[in-house]
Amino acid sequence: MESIGTETHGLRTVAGVTDGLHRTTTMTPQDTTDDGTDDETDGTGRTNRPKTRRRDFLAATGAGVGAFGLAGCVGNLGGPGGGGGGGGGGDGPIKVGHLAPVQLDMGKGSMRSARLAVEEINSNGGIMDRDVELVEGDTQASPSQASNLVNEMVNQDNVSMISGTFASEVTLGILDRVGNTGVPLLDTGSASPRITQEYPAQDYETFKNVFRVGPVNSNFQADLLADYGKFLSDTHGWNSFAVVVEDAEWTKPMTQRTGQRMEAEHGLEVTMTQRIAPDTSDFAPVLDSIANSGADAHIKAISHITGTAMLSSWGSNDYPFGEEGINVASMSPQYWGDTNGGCLYETTSETGAAGVAPITEKTVPFAKQYEEKHAESRPTAPMYMGFGTYDAMYVYKNAVEAAGTANYQENLDTIVAELEGTDYTGTSGLPGGTVARGRIGR
Repeated sequence: MESIGTETHGLRTVAGVTDGLHRTTTMTPQDTTDDGTDDETDGTGRTNRPKTRRRDFLAATGAGVGAFGLAGCVGNLGGPGGGGGGGGGGDGPIKVGHLAPVQLDMGKGSMRSARLAVEEINSNGGIMDRDVELVEGDTQASPSQASNLVNEMVNQDNVSMISGTFASEVTLGILDRVGNTGVPLLDTGSASPRITQEYPAQDYETFKNVFRVGPVNSNFQADLLADYGKFLSDTHGWNSFAVVVEDAEWTKPMTQRTGQRMEAEHGLEVTMTQRIAPDTSDFAPVLDSIANSGADAHIKAISHITGTAMLSSWGSNDYPFGEEGINVASMSPQYWGDTNGGCLYETTSETGAAGVAPITEKTVPFAKQYEEKHAESRPTAPMYMGFGTYDAMYVYKNAVEAAGTANYQENLDTIVAELEGTDYTGTSGLPGGTVARGRIGR
């Protein structure tokens, strides 16, 4: 069911080849054929038990509901055309949007996971007996590109929800517009705590329609990296660490919290803390500095930086410290080949590249289904974003069915209440696979 139509500024092309805005529409299973190929751009449980109010949780922790940016024209706040089924109204298909940088393994895995979920939902009656249509957009990791795409999704495609995104910079760059549209947003890729602390926590009424399904926000990731340092100390006797991360929005907590927690909570030595530009290509000076600091290990957090290049420089120069931490590139099953086996002695905190554990009863079946469908084309596993995106489709399905409507233009508060009240255990378990008031996106 990967046959698609492609739109570029409203013009339809063929064979899935896109240019311009890279916006594609995946039709329902009844309208598609499955030839096993990829295009170029390339349930459930709820509880209504009392919980802490979402706005209070957000204000207290900055860690609750995540926010994904959705662009919309301020002059068209009522949404797309009356009577045409826009915003989830009418009797036609319910359109859901997905945004990601699909030239990256992470974005492509998420896109494919969204397709799998939509295919399954349609094969089981759709949402409220209506087919679901997936509208895809390639953000190219650009805030301006994403802004243009979501503006079209809301005002031309009439989507009822958007999921996905990846870079926190992209998400933050389009957040102001999402509050003006009201369309439900389920972020499945961005980790910056600012997304919650500076938007729904401070202006709940405007941003109540934005949610984070995953990943765990980077305040938590920063603390876990510090605790991992303690594990390395206990296991290997490594007691000194260089915290060197990419200069990106999501890594700010690593600079602010990881080293401090290592020293204060675990009695470890932090030899240096540094942020490096995402466009760095020569890593020798950075790695030299780490070696000169006397660190036993490098604790990193990289996503925008090409992880293979850093690892190659580390391995070929026999630096006397371990490479540890978060390297998003290593989540791909193809990472071993990408590094020619150089990642043998790199340890990273990742998901999915080497297989999955049965975190919930849904984890392994979903991963196997994905892998069977994409065994010949990278990425051959969903990546972390894929798990979240797959779950997000079902979270949305459950919420609007409980609300009895997908029309957010007229029933936003009802839909938001159901999203906040959802308790859904998905493929990735807690917290990434469960959405609930006070827990969503943490």
